[in-house]
Amino acid sequence: MIIITSAGAQDGGSTLTEIGQVAPAFQCTTVNGDVINSEDLKGKVIWVNFFATWCPPCKKELPVLQKNVMQKYQDNDDFVLVVLGREHNMDEMKAYRAKTGLNLPFAPDEERKIFSKYASLSIPRNVIIGKDGKIAVQSIGFSEPEFAKLEKELAALLAE
Repeated sequence: MIIITSAGAQDGGSTLTEIGQVAPAFQCTTVNGDVINSEDLKGKVIWVNFFATWCPPCKKELPVLQKNVMQKYQDNDDFVLVVLGREHNMDEMKAYRAKTGLNLPFAPDEERKIFSKYASLSIPRNVIIGKDGKIAVQSIGFSEPEFAKLEKELAALLAE
C-alpha cells in the first residue's frame, strides 16, 4: 500500500512536510563520491527515496526504482535521484549495492539528519521535488500499481 499525503493526513502524523511547501534543504555524498546539495539543484526534479537494507517493502521497491526510474531518466539533465539509507553508514551502503547489484545513487543518512527533516517514521518513503524546489509528491509504502502513479507524476513534472 502506498499513501500520497500531505503532512500527517493519513500516516498518523509521521510526515513532517506538506505538498506545495519548499522542500527542506539537504546535502549528502553518494557511494560514488558525488556530493548532492539540494540547494544547487533548482530547476531540476529531485526524487528522494528513503529506505533501509532490512526493510522488506524497500527491497521490493528498489529494483523497480532502478528499472522504471533510474534507467529511464539517468541521462536526463533535469532529473536527480538520491536513495538514502536511513541509519546506514557509507560502508553499509557500498556493501548493499555490491550484494544486490543495484546501481542506484545510494547515500547514507546515518543519523537520520535528512530523514528527520521530512518524517519521523515509515519507510519506504518517496519525496519528489519539482523544478520550483517545492514538494510535489510524497508517498509511504510500496505497491507496483501505486508506484506507477509516482512514475506518471515524475513524467509530468519533467515535462513542465
